[in-house]
Amino acid sequence: MSDGFLHESLRDVDWGVATADTIAAPPPPPPERGGHFRQWTDDIRQLTGVAADTHRMVVGWPQLQPDGPGSWDPEALDRCDRALDSLLEQGLRPSLTLLHRSLPPWLDAAGGWLARDCAEHFAAYAAELGRRFGDRVERWITSTDLAGPTLADHVAGMYPPGRGIGLAGLPTVHHILLANGLAAQALRAADVHGRIGTTITLVGGYPATDDPYDRLALERLESWTNRLFLDPLLLGEHMVTEDDVSPVEATGCVRPGDMEVIATAQDLLGLSWHTPFRVTAPENLPRVLPSAKCQSALNDVNRLLVGLGFAIVPFDDVETTAYGWPIVPEGLADAVAGLYELYGDRLPPLSVVDNGMGDLDLVDETGHSDDARRRALLRARLSWLARLVAAGVEVCGYEYWSVLDNLETKFRYTRLYVMAVPDHEPPPRPPIPSDWLHRGAFADRTAPGAGRAPGLSLVPAAPRAQGAGAS
Repeated sequence: MSDGFLHESLRDVDWGVATADTIAAPPPPPPERGGHFRQWTDDIRQLTGVAADTHRMVVGWPQLQPDGPGSWDPEALDRCDRALDSLLEQGLRPSLTLLHRSLPPWLDAAGGWLARDCAEHFAAYAAELGRRFGDRVERWITSTDLAGPTLADHVAGMYPPGRGIGLAGLPTVHHILLANGLAAQALRAADVHGRIGTTITLVGGYPATDDPYDRLALERLESWTNRLFLDPLLLGEHMVTEDDVSPVEATGCVRPGDMEVIATAQDLLGLSWHTPFRVTAPENLPRVLPSAKCQSALNDVNRLLVGLGFAIVPFDDVETTAYGWPIVPEGLADAVAGLYELYGDRLPPLSVVDNGMGDLDLVDETGHSDDARRRALLRARLSWLARLVAAGVEVCGYEYWSVLDNLETKFRYTRLYVMAVPDHEPPPRPPIPSDWLHRGAFADRTAPGAGRAPGLSLVPAAPRAQGAGAS
């Protein structure tokens, strides 16, 4: 991708930034372009010749309804009004996230997403926001992540710690999906101006070895993450395992008519992307980890995952970020291609929320921001993504999630749980792999290898199981 050149396949993409700033909270954050917005805008302008102009923030349900249903904090509503007007005055297109993990205290005390009533309360909250702000908001995103308040909280007990109850927590998945469908219907009934959608955490990766059981382990991971939420949203049915069992329906939480509401059409689907995973079958752990570390690798999350038939292990010889995330630029495009393989035309337009592009350790030898390296990584990621768009996958937006948000989660959880081995240290930084610059949609030659998705012959081959993305 030459600087300043907008590839035809990316011409209709909306570029922007997403943050966890809560505009209803006192004191209100300055609704202006922060440092991360300026850096992202400069990078996009240099690489594509266009400026990022969408800004998505969290509304703040706990701040707007602190005392119960039907009651609203007028000062919090006024802060939201001022924030939206300020963005419009700056020439930015505002987008709102209705839920960022936290519920109002009165709802959390009543069981949170374990309680079916939570979905009804969420729909009423969405309806009121649509009525008040519907003429000024470009996009309505019901949740930053469907898995965080459900799988990570009530199933695995990751955050907040100690609330996980295993498979008995799966009704939370059904209830948050039901809330999304009811909220989409409520916003449309309020005649809002912008597009309506939700966000899933996109999970993709590669088998650790060429053993068929590792491929099966990867499919199990994708079933318990992507399919757990997308089968109901796009197919109108809960995910069924290879044993022909629906774990969510087995809890008894599904009522007649629920699945039709959950399958309410979305104007877009947000894909929150962090990093690819290297996945192995539990019985293959001794093959991919040193024997001394084989058992210690089974931290709290992997102990849960092993019971589902897979485990997550580190990539070999791959540069990592400060969070311990492997840098594999083609991982995003491969994961999107995997969704296309599963759902095809049932996928609504996709909006990528990139959590992995920005990194605190992207500095040069003098300690200053390494702009060239950061842009090389972004260029590579966009190049592979552009190949998918050119092959028919509709991408309507690309947002950079502020590197300063959710730091506790990034450092406390993702480095441990994504890399699997707690004492793993990032390897020395190698030179930028030639693949970053010489493959993808803007390369001078076609990347070797077949794609994952039917009709997507331009999708690059998956990285090697060992040393993916290394030079």
